[in-house]
Amino acid sequence: MARKDLFAVDGGAYHNKKMATYGNGVIKRGLEIVRNMPRIRIDNVKDNPGARKQEKRRGRGQTRGKRSGRGHKGQRQRGIPPRLGYEGGQSPFYLSVPKEPYYAGHHLRRQYLPVSLHMLQYLVDMGRLNPEEPVDLTSLVNARAVTIDIIKKHYGVQLVSEGKDEFQAQLNIEVQWATEDVIAAVERNSGVITLGFYDLQSVEALAHPLIFFQRGLPIMRRSLPPKDLVDFYTNPENRGYLSDPEKVRKARFDLAQKFGYELPDLSKDNRYQMLSMRKDPRQIFYGLQPGWVVNLKDKTVLKPTDEGLLEYYKS
Repeated sequence: MARKDLFAVDGGAYHNKKMATYGNGVIKRGLEIVRNMPRIRIDNVKDNPGARKQEKRRGRGQTRGKRSGRGHKGQRQRGIPPRLGYEGGQSPFYLSVPKEPYYAGHHLRRQYLPVSLHMLQYLVDMGRLNPEEPVDLTSLVNARAVTIDIIKKHYGVQLVSEGKDEFQAQLNIEVQWATEDVIAAVERNSGVITLGFYDLQSVEALAHPLIFFQRGLPIMRRSLPPKDLVDFYTNPENRGYLSDPEKVRKARFDLAQKFGYELPDLSKDNRYQMLSMRKDPRQIFYGLQPGWVVNLKDKTVLKPTDEGLLEYYKS
């Protein structure tokens, strides 16, 4: 038994000695490789292969450098290439294709970014939209639902019907465009929806209120809708912000009869005060009137006192 233990100890010592010899050999070979490697000096530093392309050599070939590699005569030889879209004299593509009438004024068309009811419910469930406060374009931009760019003629948001069957949030929401089934989906859950028009300056202020307030400018008046949208925003069936409130109540009842749901009584709702909040036709921000100046540094709101300004900003 003792002999086995002694053999084990001797075997371990032999193994350690062998590993030490092997390690010393590896270290020696490594040091020899490092000694023989070329040192980086200023005289041997150069770019990687292919980093520099050799310049084309002139003066060789048939013309002995007289044409500088450009060939004989013509636009390419003289350094005046044809303009973009030129096809050698034939009718170019952009003239051979007929001009369709629906392209007229395409760059002036108003664009409305889509936001689905499914996305709206998701934002409420995730806490990115507060159902205890009115929802407008500022709330949707802060919730990262849309990104507004007025250069692309973004005039606001349109509410689409995707997810209308699972929509259950009670909201007082203001958008710029919506269809009949979307309005029914919002009002079925004791919600209120209003369709309002904003000009591009008002849209930019709504989408980026912090930047607007930092400029120190008075809040402008919201422009009235153009002629082609007056009928849309004065129609109570569209819940336009310029429509008669009495006619809107009747339109709510008619829509409930059409889609077969019971219209809830908002006057008995605990959120009636929030649900009844609406902007003035000239108002942009909730709680802030046109003509007021918001001072973010001093956290104050400056109101005009001049009668001329009050008359100008009055709705």
